[in-house]
Amino acid sequence: MTLAVKRTNKVLKNEKIAEGIYDMWLEAKDMASFAKPGQFVSLYCNDGSRLLPRPISICETDQSTESLRLLYRVVGKGTEEFSKLRPGDMIDCMGPLGNGFTFEGTRALIIGGGIGIPPLLELAKRLSCEKTIVLGFRDETFLVKDFEKYGSTYVATENGNLGTKGNVLDAIRKHRLTGDIIYACGPAPMLRGIKEFAMESKIKAQLSLEERMACGIGACLACVCKSVKTDPHTNVNNKRICKEGPVFYAEEVIL
Repeated sequence: MTLAVKRTNKVLKNEKIAEGIYDMWLEAKDMASFAKPGQFVSLYCNDGSRLLPRPISICETDQSTESLRLLYRVVGKGTEEFSKLRPGDMIDCMGPLGNGFTFEGTRALIIGGGIGIPPLLELAKRLSCEKTIVLGFRDETFLVKDFEKYGSTYVATENGNLGTKGNVLDAIRKHRLTGDIIYACGPAPMLRGIKEFAMESKIKAQLSLEERMACGIGACLACVCKSVKTDPHTNVNNKRICKEGPVFYAEEVIL
């Protein structure tokens, strides 16, 4: 895992791209150089009454400008504050944090759902193998054109406005998609379904888990998930998503 740093970074861009979804670019220097697909950063509010940082997955890096792209959903007062930032504003940021994806296989099946889609973009960029990408949305879509640059991309929407009507597994089965490694990020029900699909298909799977976090560095144990093996840090069957994760092999965790 790379060494995290905390810096005050300049906002380069912050625009609304879908209902409640914002696209932010930060001047990040060392963070952009060290960040790996699947890692996240912690953003700190300027409002002193909000002490805990907000974890946001790294969507993309730009080495030429030493900047990070973050896509986030407004879900509370902290992210609402972020949505009001403008180019030139400054924000405290710590990262990169957590363990990201491990590159393996020759045919990758990349599966994202909702706000779990953004952290898969940098992965799609960096993988040098054959890539099939499946993105699932409730209704309004985002980032589809970005992913289309890096592999064959399929979309599923709950209302059927675009692509397959249903979820990502409906799209996978409809188009008979497969691979020798699955990379996935999204809500827990989606990941449970993907784990079952991976086991049935005998495909190795890496899952990036979503969970509310407090410290973001593994000290508070607020973001644990159930694990198959005993965690040496806590001596119980759990793992810290912010520290050992957010990416785990499917067989490591109980969803």
